[in-house]
Amino acid sequence: MSTRLAKYLGHAGVCSRRQASRLIDSGDVTVNGRPANHIDHVTEQDEIIVLGKKVCGPATKVLYAYHKPVGIDCKLKPDDPSSLLHHLSTSQRVYPIGRLDKDSRGLLLLTNDGELCQRLIHPDHHVEKEYWVKVDRPLDAEFCQKMALGVPVDGQITLPCQVSLLDATRFKIVLKQGLNRQIRKMAKHCGYKVIDLYRVRIANFTLPNTLPENQYQQINIASLKLT
Repeated sequence: MSTRLAKYLGHAGVCSRRQASRLIDSGDVTVNGRPANHIDHVTEQDEIIVLGKKVCGPATKVLYAYHKPVGIDCKLKPDDPSSLLHHLSTSQRVYPIGRLDKDSRGLLLLTNDGELCQRLIHPDHHVEKEYWVKVDRPLDAEFCQKMALGVPVDGQITLPCQVSLLDATRFKIVLKQGLNRQIRKMAKHCGYKVIDLYRVRIANFTLPNTLPENQYQQINIASLKLT
C-alpha cells in the first residue's frame, strides 16, 4: 500500500511531516531519480533520497537529549561547518525537535519520530519550555509582570507565560509557544538585551547536570510526559 511522501518520511524517521514538506520544496528529496512532488505516494520499493542519503523504510523510534553549546546551528546543512549535522554520531538519522538559535544554548531534543515531533512543536499542544536568561542590566518586578502578561512580537501579542527573577540580571521564563527568537524580542521590547539564553527543560524533561556541552544521551520516549 502506498503512502503520501511526507507521511512516509515521518514514519521512516527522516523528519517531521512539516520538515519533509520544506525539504521537498527545496529540492532535497528525489523519488526514483526525479525531484519529489508533494502529491507523490510511495512504497518501500521506491528509491527515495533525502539530502543525498537513501531512505530505508520504517525506523526504530529513538529520542536523545543534546546539550547544545553556543555556535552550533540547528539547521541540518551538510555544507555548513557549524551545522548540528556535524556533531551527531548516532547510528540512526535524527533531527531536532524545534530549534535553538545559534547564539543560544541548552537542551535540544533529537528524534526520528515524526509524530512525537509534531506533538511537541504544534502550538495546539502548549508544551512547556523553560529558559534561564541573562540580560545586560539589572531587572525589576515590573519587567517580570510585563513579560508575563504578553508583549508585541512580530505583529502579535505573546501568550501569557511564567516569569520570575533568578538574580539581579537573570530571569526564568516558561513558554508554551515558540515564535522566532521570541525571548530576545520580548526582552528587547522591554528595553533589555539578552546576553545569554539557556534552555533547561522541555515538557517534563530537564537537562541533566551530568551531560556536558556538545554531548547527548538517549532517553526513554515513554518517560516524556505530554498533556
